[in-house]
Amino acid sequence: MDECDVAVIGAGAAGVAAAIELGRHGLAVQVLEARDRVGGRILTRHEPGVPMPLELGAEFIHGRSDAVFTRLARAGMVAVDLTPSRRAGARSPATERVFEQLHAQLARVSRPRRDLPFAQFLDGPARAKLTPAVRKFALRLVEGFDAADATRVSTHSILSEWRGASGADAPTFRPLGGFGRLLDAMADEMQALGVALRLNTVVQHVQWQPRAVRITARSAGESFELRAARALVTLPLGVLQLPEHAPGAVRFSPALEPKQAALAGLGVGPVVKVVLYFREPFWERLARGRFRDVVFFNLPDGAFPTFWSTLPVRSNVLVAWAGGKYAARMSGWGTERIAATALRAVAALFGGNHARRHFIGSQVHDWQADPRAGGAYSYLMAGAARARRQLAQPLAATLYFAGEAADVGGESATVGGALQSGERAAREVVQSR
Repeated sequence: MDECDVAVIGAGAAGVAAAIELGRHGLAVQVLEARDRVGGRILTRHEPGVPMPLELGAEFIHGRSDAVFTRLARAGMVAVDLTPSRRAGARSPATERVFEQLHAQLARVSRPRRDLPFAQFLDGPARAKLTPAVRKFALRLVEGFDAADATRVSTHSILSEWRGASGADAPTFRPLGGFGRLLDAMADEMQALGVALRLNTVVQHVQWQPRAVRITARSAGESFELRAARALVTLPLGVLQLPEHAPGAVRFSPALEPKQAALAGLGVGPVVKVVLYFREPFWERLARGRFRDVVFFNLPDGAFPTFWSTLPVRSNVLVAWAGGKYAARMSGWGTERIAATALRAVAALFGGNHARRHFIGSQVHDWQADPRAGGAYSYLMAGAARARRQLAQPLAATLYFAGEAADVGGESATVGGALQSGERAAREVVQSR
């Protein structure tokens, strides 16, 4: 049986950020990760002959996230600003106008005193103030960008997001080299501080009492036990919400009863993402160059309603995105069927046989079907304003919680939120010594 001061469960962005902070304070730390890599819902792949890293998970920096930009600078990385390209040609003028109309019309709608599901807000208080086109656009935005169930998601949270610094039309950046490169650099920094990283280690049971934690796991196919004074839990929301005896669940003894209200107040959105690569960016030559400088493409009635290119960096890559109900329809189909559906959608978007003629290959990830994730990122349920703060609250100065769902700094559902939640939880551990 191994021993350490702090066991960190999960080596996603939150877990690695927490481990670095703990290591800096001289604590003996072990990080336990079920996957064979760090990163969690950051999943960057590299394909021979494709000049861009292929991001199957987190890809964008929404708004000017200090947590992300500080880490990029420390890793010697830079971010590419998509905002000028997006404004120049990413959306059609009609789409750009509907964003403006959405903000203008929402400004005339009073924030409902009682929180309610967003679909009810659109059909009730907002119905007379929003045009049918804007209502339809708002619903698509919630179901796509937020990957949320509009019949359950909090209206207060959606309105705050749209009026904040990380909404769908906020300044947007992409890490040059990919988020995976950033996580690899952070993992190197973590291990240089003496933090032990155990990959392929599936935590099964966490027994705990004040200042004493015993973890049972399977590590590379063998039984493994770890004792620690405290544990920092960064499991994805979709895993934390699993019933105790469900496949892939982590059992806690005593059970996490104080967290049940928080877990019930949060949802996790399904996302299916397909990265397609072609012999050349054929779309740039179509319609007399009409699409040459376009970042985002919309196919509202398609299985994949949103696509984007890698501009301002030019490449032969297109990304197909489905969130919320669009992803839920496809979840579990398998990679071949999903990839074929995405290619058909590209063909429908541009017409003709260009997509099939130039197609080389694709990478697919179904986050809802991923047993280590159970979905992509979190959203707040109506009437559950305190859920994130409740999830983040430590238990008996022994169990600490981090991850994008437990971010209380205003960047939930993003890499920035995961990073700053990990650092916040690590500081709580240090302060409790």
